[in-house]
Amino acid sequence: MTHEGDGFGTRAVHAGQEPDGRTGAIMTPLFLTSTYVQDGVARPRHGHEYARVTNPTRTALEGNLASLEGGAHGIAFASGLAAIEAILKANLSAGDHVVCGDNLYGGSERLFRFWERYGLRFEYVDTSDPELLRQAMRSDTRLVYLETPTNPLMALTDLALSAGIARETGALLVVDNTFATPVLQRPLELGADIVVHSTTKYLNGHSDVVGGAVVVRADEQAERLRYQQMATGGVPGPLDCWLVLRATKTLHLRMRAHCHNAGAIAEHLEAHPGVGRVLYPGLPSHPQHDLARRQMSGFGGMITIDMGSAERAEALAEGTRLFALAESLGGVESLVSVPARMTHASVPAERKAAMGLTDSLVRLSVGVEDVEDLLEDLDQALAALT
Repeated sequence: MTHEGDGFGTRAVHAGQEPDGRTGAIMTPLFLTSTYVQDGVARPRHGHEYARVTNPTRTALEGNLASLEGGAHGIAFASGLAAIEAILKANLSAGDHVVCGDNLYGGSERLFRFWERYGLRFEYVDTSDPELLRQAMRSDTRLVYLETPTNPLMALTDLALSAGIARETGALLVVDNTFATPVLQRPLELGADIVVHSTTKYLNGHSDVVGGAVVVRADEQAERLRYQQMATGGVPGPLDCWLVLRATKTLHLRMRAHCHNAGAIAEHLEAHPGVGRVLYPGLPSHPQHDLARRQMSGFGGMITIDMGSAERAEALAEGTRLFALAESLGGVESLVSVPARMTHASVPAERKAAMGLTDSLVRLSVGVEDVEDLLEDLDQALAALT
């Protein structure tokens, strides 16, 4: 049963999965096992030998995610950072040069600083400007790594143009698609070579799993990544895989609600006298709104606002009632954070200053609650500031 020609919602529900052959169960079973009985020495019964290498529940999730991103192979990991590290290990050697977006998730940049100790070289540029990206490329550039929209400044990068620039020097384009999800943006269809996700976020969407995934088209790339998955062992447990697989069935429905609520809140906050800049790709005031309309089918559930001072940012984050003060994003519940002091606290101060990541910024992960209640919550928190 394949669904390659079906719509996104159909693939979200069915791709990568078959009714269980033994019982007919329509839901993928949860295979809680560490090893598998073999029919003879080195003769696996159904191709499974050891659960670090393969697990049927994980295989179903990997097939589902590959289909949603328009790829040929999905490879699941224990976290988004484990997935990113596998990409580095599978494709880079000491001395290689990597061009990165200058506004990445703080954990990604922390990981890259670690790998600098082993001879990898990372250069950070504003990839929203294609000329800056082109100028940063060198003969020994092996990867271009970026997010779009970025976390938390919501800057966009033209993926098709970036893919062409990367190809000029033979580099691979890697895109963290966590914010947009394959519902709103599919980088592989725009020329990217590798897509990475923190499945912790929107793909799972219920704040009860930590996981990561990589999706690729090329068989050779998938083979290298699966080797890293097996060799280093950063694999998700079957329960985590089962939960994410259950969640992707409603991904397209949840993203519709996230986008609707975030759009209404962004417009409301932009008109509010107590709020400075509102960064949301769906607003005409966003400097790359036209690119967002071309490249994305929706604008997502993430909003960043500038409250003008660290004190006001902290007061707003601590003053909401429905928006929970917490790190992470992409769950059905709304969250609020101050990135410079929370998710991006490990980013060096000079880098934060260079990119404009100030203590006055507040990031909202807009959930799927009734939007009127979310607006009321923000209004009461803003009113308390004055």
